[in-house]
Amino acid sequence: MRKYEVMYIIRPEVEQENVQAIVDKFNGIISNGGEVTKTDVIGKRRLAYEINKLRDGYFVLVHFNATTEVVNELDRIMKITDEVIRSLIVRDVA
Repeated sequence: MRKYEVMYIIRPEVEQENVQAIVDKFNGIISNGGEVTKTDVIGKRRLAYEINKLRDGYFVLVHFNATTEVVNELDRIMKITDEVIRSLIVRDVA
């Protein structure tokens, strides 16, 4: 298992309790074959530029250990989830 981190942005019109449900859903996917070491819900922030006519979003940063299969599945699920504006998974070298 390798160390990874994922940052994703959730749509601003999503309610706060639904944001936590989305975070729990993605952490569950990671826990299915890896382990979450740290989850940081940064909160609602202004985007640097408009994405699909949206100017704000809820930022979430997650550090985790997982296999490549789990990372590929997480990326696939994030791409088809309507509430997620953008996501990026990178390998943590630290």
